[in-house]
Amino acid sequence: MIVTTTVSAGRPVGELLREWRDRRRISQLDLAISADISTRHLSFVETGRSKPSREMVLRLGEHLEVPLRERNQLLLAAGYAPAYAETGLAAPELAAVRKAVRQLMTGHEPYPAAVVDRWWNLVDANASISLMTGLVSPALLAPPVNVLRVTLHPDGMAPYVLNLGEWRAHLLGRLRRQVIQTADPMLTELLEELLTYPCADPVPEVEVPGPGDIFVPLKLRHEDAELTFFSTVSTFGTPLDVTVAELVIESFFPADADTAEYLRAYAARGME
Repeated sequence: MIVTTTVSAGRPVGELLREWRDRRRISQLDLAISADISTRHLSFVETGRSKPSREMVLRLGEHLEVPLRERNQLLLAAGYAPAYAETGLAAPELAAVRKAVRQLMTGHEPYPAAVVDRWWNLVDANASISLMTGLVSPALLAPPVNVLRVTLHPDGMAPYVLNLGEWRAHLLGRLRRQVIQTADPMLTELLEELLTYPCADPVPEVEVPGPGDIFVPLKLRHEDAELTFFSTVSTFGTPLDVTVAELVIESFFPADADTAEYLRAYAARGME
């Protein structure tokens, strides 16, 4: 069981700030210095003896690297309105964001690329992602599609991942770090679910590179071919909207010439 604490109604902002500070393993002194306030003031805020201003809550949230969603919760706990909007991706205000994401994904073809939200639910993908989703049971592709579930479930991609233990450890390690960073109960539940999926050759989450290794590959069997990928992750650099801040674009690249040629041929078949 993985235990996390969550921001709930009625909890004082000082208690929440102290919890985030403990989660980040930062001392009162170090946080006070980085936020340019006195240790005495910070102590009073954490114990509830002093009510922080709106600006103070935002400053401490920034120095604690609290995600935007949780910074809004800190503000609410302190009696202030949220500072960061959470705009639906389909809203007109995010038209430029949608266009940028679509350009990145279509420009990446014939290689697969997908966009996920904070909870790893599929937001969008390019046409080449069908190479992967075509291996998956239709039941797992019913919205909302969770890409981690699709990848590691025995009815998903798992039977076709040739280095399942290694790739599973990589994904679980990423998710576990996200749980620690956000304290999100939905991510905790997802992690606990994924840990129950069978894996004949589990690998520890500590990634120890072998001779010549430069990344954790995804080795995938597709039809009669064995494909090898590496991936890159892109996020928006200066988001001020919760939705935009939580978008992640994962782009897969061929790790060898044979995989690249196969992907080009696969795309050409799809255009016929």
